[in-house]
Amino acid sequence: MDLLKFVNEEYVARKEFPEFGAGDTITVYYKIKEGTKERTQFFRGVVLQRRGSGPTETFTIRKISGNVGVERIFPVNLPAIEKIEINKKGKVRRARIFYQRELTGKAARIKERRM
Repeated sequence: MDLLKFVNEEYVARKEFPEFGAGDTITVYYKIKEGTKERTQFFRGVVLQRRGSGPTETFTIRKISGNVGVERIFPVNLPAIEKIEINKKGKVRRARIFYQRELTGKAARIKERRM
């Protein structure tokens, strides 16, 4: 077995998060350190993509903040992530929905998938 694969399987801590994919609206709660203080902040937006596998897996979230699009990339194994909540399941046909970047307003809506 490959040494790198062995170390990743044995020593990298895995967190249990709900299953989500592109088009889903999620809220990520993560810890922020400011000097000696520590607080929890959340980032709510639409998942544009999930990429990678194992310990190097990441996901990209996009939200609109004051008429400006803000994207953030989170590693799945980031120790600062406390929890992930799924707000809505989106119905999209692609694994990477970068076309959302050009859309605004009603055109940027994603149909909701029934759970």
